[in-house]
Amino acid sequence: MIFPCQHIEINPKVMLGKPVIKGTHVTVVQVLDILAKSNCLNDVLVAHPHLTINQIRAAVAFAAKSL
Repeated sequence: MIFPCQHIEINPKVMLGKPVIKGTHVTVVQVLDILAKSNCLNDVLVAHPHLTINQIRAAVAFAAKSL
């Protein structure tokens, strides 16, 4: 199981405090937008090759828990 808190951070100094993948400026919303358009993890990796599958899954898990 992927624990979102391992991969997601909220810092007011990064992307105006939006939830991001730790150590990046990639927001959870950006990841979800790509997935909503294509429904394919590979498309997220193409757009953000520095991310890992676990980070992408953590973004989705974070969003699910937030709702």
